[in-house]
Amino acid sequence: MAKAATPTAFKAFGTRDEKDVLAVLRDPASDIQFIRLIFPDILGRQMDFAIPASELASAFKEGKGFDGSSVAGFVRIEESDLVIKPDPKTFRILPWTYQGFAEGVRWREAVMFGDILAPDGGVYKGDSRAALKRVLARARKDLGIEDFKCGPELEFFIFPSSDAPALTDVGGYFFSGKYGEVRKEIQLLLHRMGIATEYDHHEAAHSQHEIDLRFLDAVEMADTAMIFRYMVKKVCRMHGLYATFMPKPVNGQNGSGMHVHQSLWRGGKNLFFDKSGPYHLSLLAQRYMAGLMTHAREISAILSQWVNSYKRLIEGYEAPVYIAWGQKNRSAYIRVPEYQPGKEHATRIELRAADPACNIYLAFAVMLAAGAEGVRRKSELADPVEENIYHMSGARQKHFEIRVLPRSLEEAVRIMEKSAVVREALGEHIFAKLVANKLKEVEEYGRNVSGEFDKQVSDYEIRRYLPVL
Repeated sequence: MAKAATPTAFKAFGTRDEKDVLAVLRDPASDIQFIRLIFPDILGRQMDFAIPASELASAFKEGKGFDGSSVAGFVRIEESDLVIKPDPKTFRILPWTYQGFAEGVRWREAVMFGDILAPDGGVYKGDSRAALKRVLARARKDLGIEDFKCGPELEFFIFPSSDAPALTDVGGYFFSGKYGEVRKEIQLLLHRMGIATEYDHHEAAHSQHEIDLRFLDAVEMADTAMIFRYMVKKVCRMHGLYATFMPKPVNGQNGSGMHVHQSLWRGGKNLFFDKSGPYHLSLLAQRYMAGLMTHAREISAILSQWVNSYKRLIEGYEAPVYIAWGQKNRSAYIRVPEYQPGKEHATRIELRAADPACNIYLAFAVMLAAGAEGVRRKSELADPVEENIYHMSGARQKHFEIRVLPRSLEEAVRIMEKSAVVREALGEHIFAKLVANKLKEVEEYGRNVSGEFDKQVSDYEIRRYLPVL
């Protein structure tokens, strides 16, 4: 998140409107035969279907209908019809050509995200992307901001297959390991799609990797993160490997997090920066952080949405367990990266609790909702904690009034059920569907796994989560 891309970067994919997109499709050099329309279900999983490129002009006008009854958290069978209207600004060309078995059969695809609409043309209440847009609209109105910028660090493991989490190396943080060339190939393909990255490296756990995306506005970043997860899995699959964003696939090793760098902007100015503020943070930034910390337990079920997520959030593995903040403290819930003179635009906070298997649209939505609530209420930020909280005594933790994140998905969902902030951010439809889905997940886990696995990854989790996350 060091600096934004220049306006001319990746201009080949800078489509602004429907006219731009259709012009690309008419260009014989593009050779695009299909458009893949992408949207998330309430769990953040990629749903998609393809249409011939010749159908896109009518899809811009009328949308493209699909059956939503089989999509998790969408509609019931008796009300299944939905429509997706492609967003022209999301148009990107997949950087490869597909080859059929018949001679001369080749094709290229582009991908697009869009807005999910009900048959009457209104915004569909179960659309995660629409929920994020709604929270952004309220923040712009109430706080006078223009942009909510996010820069996630998505960690993932590379295994030989989806059958078992068999380690492929014994590397560590910035050290040794294998498949650095796979990380490079992922980035080069993303660059061809107009997606900027900042750096890549081997992470702390064996077989664990990280590629950081350059920060963008929240909706664009959520779309980009969906493409990123797809690209990571695609490239690994083409190399005969398997990539997973499962939060905690291996006992005794760090899990995978999604640290989210974030800031609020107006008129091209970073509203989190104040040259005379503590840690160079503005009062707005301090109140925003206070809101995130106040509602940390309420939003946990969104940021860490799987039973397996809470096997990552335990002491001793660099994952945040305690609700505190600091600048050099990587055991804290929020870290404030150190200010570098002349880089006011890079002033931001880093929320460290989310994992990369979450619904990224909803995660960004509840982060902004919680932070904005702190600004509205003029909440006071607690003092920073620069000690390693894992090594603090209970009395010292009490002195700093340090609270603890939920210890299980069930605890997190029960807390979220009572949260007015989360309910308003998600909307009643998504909120109710998500609570029901997660409680069912907890129930199924309880039927298959004994209490001795409260802090250990069970075989059931490997079978249940590894092949799909």
